[in-house]
Amino acid sequence: MFATVFVFAVENAVARIVCEGTFDSIPAITFTAALHPGWNAGNTMDAIPDETAWGNPPLVNSTFAHVKNAGFNGVRLPVTWTHHMTGETPWTVDNQWLQRVSNVVDMITSNGLSVVINAHHDSWASFDLASPNANYTRYEEQFYRLWYQVGENLACKSSMVAFEPLNEPSGNTKKHAEELNKLHAIFLQAINDAGGFNSDRVVVLGGLGDNAVNLIQWLEIPENITNPYALTFHYYSPWDFTASAWGKTIWGSDADKAALEADFEAVRGNSSSSPIIVGEFGMEVRPSEPGARWKWFDHVVRTGHKNMFAMMLWDTSIHFVAGSPNPWEDPTALDILMNASQGVPNTLADSTEDGAASEQWSSATIFHRGGERGEPVADQSLPFIWNGNTLFSIESTVANAPRLLVLDEDYVLNDPNITFKDRYLSTLFQQFGPPGIKANLTLHFSSGAALQLPAIQWDTPQAGFTDFIVTPENVKTDLPIPFEYKGLDKLATVKARLYNSTYLIDEWTQWLGPLQQGRLTYQSHWDFNASHVMVKSSVLQAVLAAHGAAVLTFEFYPRMRANSVNFTLDVERPPPPPAFLAV
Repeated sequence: MFATVFVFAVENAVARIVCEGTFDSIPAITFTAALHPGWNAGNTMDAIPDETAWGNPPLVNSTFAHVKNAGFNGVRLPVTWTHHMTGETPWTVDNQWLQRVSNVVDMITSNGLSVVINAHHDSWASFDLASPNANYTRYEEQFYRLWYQVGENLACKSSMVAFEPLNEPSGNTKKHAEELNKLHAIFLQAINDAGGFNSDRVVVLGGLGDNAVNLIQWLEIPENITNPYALTFHYYSPWDFTASAWGKTIWGSDADKAALEADFEAVRGNSSSSPIIVGEFGMEVRPSEPGARWKWFDHVVRTGHKNMFAMMLWDTSIHFVAGSPNPWEDPTALDILMNASQGVPNTLADSTEDGAASEQWSSATIFHRGGERGEPVADQSLPFIWNGNTLFSIESTVANAPRLLVLDEDYVLNDPNITFKDRYLSTLFQQFGPPGIKANLTLHFSSGAALQLPAIQWDTPQAGFTDFIVTPENVKTDLPIPFEYKGLDKLATVKARLYNSTYLIDEWTQWLGPLQQGRLTYQSHWDFNASHVMVKSSVLQAVLAAHGAAVLTFEFYPRMRANSVNFTLDVERPPPPPAFLAV
């Protein structure tokens, strides 16, 4: 079924851009293949109200040189237009902003990268389809004017440039989807009316929320479409794992992988001949456990490659920092992604996959407990998922001095394990030694990514204070708590329990596994940096509303009972009434 083309009459909206030179028309499938793997320049041009408002520096040519050198082939350039556009008809976009977008597009393509430009947070800032006050007539007029002007501005760009009308459009009903389908037709009319090479340019169409289910259920391709087109959806599933919600720090079971495969196969099965772009995928890196994270990245990218999807990483997933000489926070994840995108098998660190587990282990880090309760240094056997590979070498770096470990002396192989011998580990760890990162190991295999494993001696972290009185005045701001991490300076999750043994927030988590019950959500309820753990205002307000004390349990890696710290939040209580003496 096809949506009817919407004929929009706008004064002087005629195809008036004429380009010099020629345009190498390409099928959408060729464009999509050229994007893979791709990177989103997020939190920059889409920031509100301007490019640097969310803390990133302006995009420069070296940004995209870094992207290209890292192995990416395409860029999705999210752009928010609302705050650079007049608030009434004729909805004029600021010329300086149009020129800035054009300049960034040229930076991208000059580095040999294909690019998709969109309207990003405008999906809620200007075109909120689900708003109770939505004015679809105004939306349609403004949407035409927006894309007519963008189409004019970029009309003569090469076939390396594609347009995506709207990021994650709001709504969840058939009515909302019908209006989105209408906006797609208006978008196509606008860019074609603008002229230039736009009639042959690739366009990228998605469903409500860029959700795969909505794409399958309600997207209708505009009737008589002449532009080559690809479909798109976003993938952040399972959300509790990718967002570090409710203590979900494990992933990789057969059921986990089957669910991911079913999600992708449903889209491919519904659109067997269409080019498909996963316009965003990724997860929170800072609080996640690397073994689980590496397995997720490998499987999502590998499954995308199998289904011929172009995979576009959202920038916060591996914390790209524009202009940084060392921009990738997790180089192993990046290496895994690049190999998986070409179908090359990666060896992976194994880790806990059982949702009924009460502690979490991982082969992505060599942990040893030191301090006053330190344990004797002993052999450590770490299992790996080999995927047909063999170990080539292990390099251990201490104080910037690398050395190759010796097989049968420093480590032995006993499939599927690598056992690090106490002979070697004793050069790094001491039973009662101080905490810290003692070495960085790089494991090289016959193919695929090299795995970088830190060797960390840990002890139970120490909070600067362990109780706090909540009042109506101090719940308005977050609570920073000084912490000495004593090992890995990273918080895994936070459990919040009232003194009556119920959970402070999300009581329903009682039905989850032991590692998730009563746990809070990263950024919504807690955060951390190199010296502090932050309890969010929302948690303080929940304690105040409960009129009782709560115990927060801060849990660190490795996730085990001995590596957690309790913290008490209580409410301000009135003084007891005066005592009366009997006469």
